[in-house]
Amino acid sequence: MNRIMVIGEKETFLIRVLLKKIQDAGIEAIFTPQDVNLINAKWEGTTLIACYFDTGELFHDDVRRFMIDKMLDDNKQMVIIGDKADMNFICDKIPKECIYKTYERPLDGDMFIKDVNELLSKIEAGDFKKSILVVDDDPTYLGVVREWLKDSYKVSMVSSGLQAIKWLGKNKTDLILLDYEMPITSGPQVLEMLRGDLETANIPVIFLTGKSDKESVVAVLALKPEGYFLKSIGREELLKNLNDYFAMHK
Repeated sequence: MNRIMVIGEKETFLIRVLLKKIQDAGIEAIFTPQDVNLINAKWEGTTLIACYFDTGELFHDDVRRFMIDKMLDDNKQMVIIGDKADMNFICDKIPKECIYKTYERPLDGDMFIKDVNELLSKIEAGDFKKSILVVDDDPTYLGVVREWLKDSYKVSMVSSGLQAIKWLGKNKTDLILLDYEMPITSGPQVLEMLRGDLETANIPVIFLTGKSDKESVVAVLALKPEGYFLKSIGREELLKNLNDYFAMHK
């Protein structure tokens, strides 16, 4: 059975109403206060996290950091329920890939259950969006690739190798599309740094390159990435190649 962990400052009447609503929908629901040890003890077997904030309430810093690490490691997401005035401040502290949806109070319980059921169905079907980090110094190209991929994947973008290293220090991704020819820190240098760190050594990398001559291709493949895409690739071919890659690496 799927289980939702509802996290809040304390178990208020409205949280008990929410728990009852979830349970009536045939989903297990448990409440946990903002305590790292208690959340960790109930993490195993939890499918989705629902964070409920009363007016003026925010994440405890230690809880927020712990949950981000756990969600990224386990590919879980949260829904956030709170006041409109607090929502932006709360969400700014959480990576976008960790947030499935946000809900303003007062909560529309029927809409919430509908959305939760849709998410749980996707998780059960293995239809959860994979995340891709695109690294390229050309902002126009980044924008194009994002538009192509955003409906099928969770897409994050950075414009330099050093930004990629910094981003990966706080976030996880299923695949990196890495520009081979970048100034200052080139794609091969970034790949070397990734492989030199235990935290990033196993992240698959596919190079993006504008050069298709034999010598350039041989140089790219000598670094043993997962593969390479020419930057002249079209939208449909890129999506097909990515879909094929993830189908082969489930």
